[in-house]
Amino acid sequence: MNRRWLRRYMPILVGVAAVLVGAARAQTLESVLSPGKLIQGHAKFEDDCRSCHVPLQRSGQEKLCLDCHKEIGQDVRNKQGYHGRLKPQACRTCHTDHRGRDAPIAEFDKATFDHTRTDYALSGAHVKVDCAKCHVPGKKWREAPPECDACHAKDDVHKGSLGPKCGDCHTEKAWKEVAKFDHGKTRFALTGKHADVKCGDCHKDNRYRETPRTCIGCHRADDKHKGQFGEKCDSCHGTRDWRTPTFNHDRDTKYPLRGKHAVVKCESCHKGNLYKDKLATACVDCHRKDDKHKGTLGNECGKCHNERGWKEPANFDHDKTRFPLLGKHAKVECKSCHQSTVFNEAPSTCIGCHRKDDKHQGKLGDRCADCHTERAWKASKFGHDRTKFRLRGGHAVATVKCDSCHRDLTSFRNTPLDCIACHKKDDKHQGQQGTRCDQCHIDRDWKTTAFDHGRTEFPLTGRHITLECKKCHETNRFRDARRECYACHKNDDSHKLRFGERCEKCHGTRDWKLWDFDHDRRSDYKLEGAHRRASCNACHVTEAPSGKDIGAISKTCVSCHRPDDAHDGAFGLLCERCHVVANWREIRTRLGGLGRSRRDNLSKSSDHIPRIDSVRVLGDASHFARRVAELHEGWQ
Repeated sequence: MNRRWLRRYMPILVGVAAVLVGAARAQTLESVLSPGKLIQGHAKFEDDCRSCHVPLQRSGQEKLCLDCHKEIGQDVRNKQGYHGRLKPQACRTCHTDHRGRDAPIAEFDKATFDHTRTDYALSGAHVKVDCAKCHVPGKKWREAPPECDACHAKDDVHKGSLGPKCGDCHTEKAWKEVAKFDHGKTRFALTGKHADVKCGDCHKDNRYRETPRTCIGCHRADDKHKGQFGEKCDSCHGTRDWRTPTFNHDRDTKYPLRGKHAVVKCESCHKGNLYKDKLATACVDCHRKDDKHKGTLGNECGKCHNERGWKEPANFDHDKTRFPLLGKHAKVECKSCHQSTVFNEAPSTCIGCHRKDDKHQGKLGDRCADCHTERAWKASKFGHDRTKFRLRGGHAVATVKCDSCHRDLTSFRNTPLDCIACHKKDDKHQGQQGTRCDQCHIDRDWKTTAFDHGRTEFPLTGRHITLECKKCHETNRFRDARRECYACHKNDDSHKLRFGERCEKCHGTRDWKLWDFDHDRRSDYKLEGAHRRASCNACHVTEAPSGKDIGAISKTCVSCHRPDDAHDGAFGLLCERCHVVANWREIRTRLGGLGRSRRDNLSKSSDHIPRIDSVRVLGDASHFARRVAELHEGWQ
């Protein structure tokens, strides 16, 4: 700061500071700078200016106002009420303070105030009403009630019976002027002649809520049925004319009126209460006295009779019954079968009417229709294909007579269906293959066989297809033939059971001498290097145990290469640390030659590694011993 400026204004600053410090003892600096007293409602903030003002920020005052006046703040945020509909502006534009305790906080002209900006727009007679009529002194202007009955309770001639929604009938134009009430929005819309009826004819003594909505409530004196058909008058009558019924029996019920039913009076059927007493719809309920069958044919009279006339002959369709009339039955008189009025008792079996015509004397049973038809009793045409045993091949030849199989003509049904029943003498297997002859033989010719071995548990493939049956089936008991390869190829097993009896793991049916076994995929010991050229017998030297595919064999190098160990076990059992599978005599020159997984396995088994100080270095083996020592250090 400029020294000259300080020397010039320093005395003034010191004086002002002295005055301010002295004044602070009695009151705050802000109160000293106040432009005037606050209104009575803000008097409690006289010494706390920060309640309404934000230092050095004029725009912050509006937020403090709305935080304190929460109702107005909510109107502004929701854009409702008078303040919410105003254009955004500072509160101090309309409300000023520091003008004394009795000064008004807001001044506005009641005559020019726009009430449409509030939640209650004035219309009709409300425009000329003095503000004090609705805005009671001592309450906020916003607390004026918007309900009609708040001001017009004394004018309510209904004594509150119609509720507080006066606007449903009255308008703001004049309280005594009744609005045009829309009765269609109520639960009882006015239609027909109801639209011309005066309100007082239904609403007695201004009782609107308790007015009955049922027809009988007003028209009980007009009910000529004397309550017999209940109180639902609108089911038959309409509002256009009380005397003209609108009920349509065909449309409005499940029982359309046809024939003579259409001209019958309602009371002839509806003898009780129309709605309380459910009317039965069966014919016999009204026509029981007309039933000459005395109920023996049941209640379904409509199957034979119609509505045109009870005595009129019915057009009965016998084909819709369980016994349709076919052939000569269509020309037979009803009484030939229905010998009494109890039609349901007529027999439905052939033998019921044709027992006297049965020349078999009942020996073939009651199923006459199996051989005879309705065209003529003497005509016979039996279709064997409809039975459980169709005639095909040699069975269908005309030379085969019925009695060849049906030895007892009185009991065709008990004829056996098994081949062996007729062909027992032709069975050269002497029963050793059972009774299912049709598995190999066909009905075209007994000597012709057509057996599909592919449908058995041992389908034939490769060389098996060309073999004679007797090669595997040594006896006529074909089912006793074994399915294991070893059962037939025991003499061909050059391994002497060293690999077990499951020959199919290596050999196929195309040729016994061909074999294919992938040791890498089908075992847990991958063949590498010289192992690929080794014969199977070189490692698998023992016979497989009973039930096993192969004998147990160790996977360690020393199990096969103990005779090749020139070290006599001095370097442990893990030969692969130094030797490789490509050539036993080849020695690893780097530990990196091993795979990572194999190095890990070697490191885990370091207890098998002899200490280098226990190795005796002799003569020409000094170089080899040094190399072993280097590898040993790498493994450590």
